[in-house]
Amino acid sequence: MTPLPEVDARGLLCPLPVLRLRKALMALPQGGMLRLIATDSMALVDVPHYCEVAGHAMVALRDLGDGAHEFTVARGPSAPSAAGGLTPEDM
Repeated sequence: MTPLPEVDARGLLCPLPVLRLRKALMALPQGGMLRLIATDSMALVDVPHYCEVAGHAMVALRDLGDGAHEFTVARGPSAPSAAGGLTPEDM
């Protein structure tokens, strides 16, 4: 099985992990999956919220230790290529 693409957002603070996630998801086809690794504690709130409002699916969440969390996210069908979703002002 091919490993999923990974977005390493360790050390980045809100809203950067979600903005990096959004950019990476836009490069994937519908149903495409990736992993986001973040150390910002707000990512535990922001990533699920972003997925819900932008039409993506948060498939899994795993605590990696040392304050890092791994989010597995699938691009949803309602995710537009450039418009919609959250903007930095929404965060």
